[in-house]
Amino acid sequence: MKVLSAAARFLKRLLRSEPEAVRTEHVLQGRLLLLRDVRSTFLDVARDIVIYLPPEYMDPGRRFPVLYMQDGQNLFDPRTSFIPGKDWQLGETLDRETRARRVAPLIVVAPYNAGVKRIDEYTPTRDGKTAAGGGAGHYGRFLVEELKPFVDSQYRTRPDAQSTGVGGSSLGGLLSIYLGLTRPGVFGRIAAMSPSVWWDGEAIVSIARGTRAPAGQKVWLDMGTQEGRGALAATQRLRDALVASGYGRSLRYTEIRGGLHDETAWGKRTHRMLRFLFPPTSS
Repeated sequence: MKVLSAAARFLKRLLRSEPEAVRTEHVLQGRLLLLRDVRSTFLDVARDIVIYLPPEYMDPGRRFPVLYMQDGQNLFDPRTSFIPGKDWQLGETLDRETRARRVAPLIVVAPYNAGVKRIDEYTPTRDGKTAAGGGAGHYGRFLVEELKPFVDSQYRTRPDAQSTGVGGSSLGGLLSIYLGLTRPGVFGRIAAMSPSVWWDGEAIVSIARGTRAPAGQKVWLDMGTQEGRGALAATQRLRDALVASGYGRSLRYTEIRGGLHDETAWGKRTHRMLRFLFPPTSS
């Protein structure tokens, strides 16, 4: 009953306003919509949420997988990105990959991060040294109990776990692997790009060791070779923990030669992640 209550309250609030159409500096075939000032029962800070609908959404007989991505302001529009002028160009990548039939047409739902609250919301444990973080459980409830029910009720989605992904980079990648490991019945596709494995003494490695790979779940894990030796070694330890927990072919681990820790680097390799997690056969 609590889940239904949270979803119902969230839905009631959001239905009071229509999503805005968004135009970016990029020319897109898909559509971008923006939900402004969205407030959650579980989070302290309101945020905007950007939604990408593929060109195929015009076909009323089709339903689509959904990928929930973090740091939404960095993905589609260089004007809103953390570093002005540097976004992932995710809309163009989705357009190109689906048009070439290398990726299944999918919906992307991307909440903006909460600025100063980002560290708290994206980390699964409270760091003993800094006494910060640990709010990923609340953020997960926002995604699972409020946002996903809203999206599934308002858009033609495929709500099953194998058609639902969660992804992000850096702390967003840490959050995503945590949510995928702890909520496998919701998220069957995980994209952890340059995840902040170092957080709280690599707590996510211990969490991974304590799980068992669920049937059907797929994980993309990567790290650039220029993101620091410590970051690379930590990600390798997370990879090893996942393998020991039963992730074999369902795990794709990639080291990006020369890869840096920024929006441009993540955008350049997003097509590889999408091809693995959402191949055309998943449509």
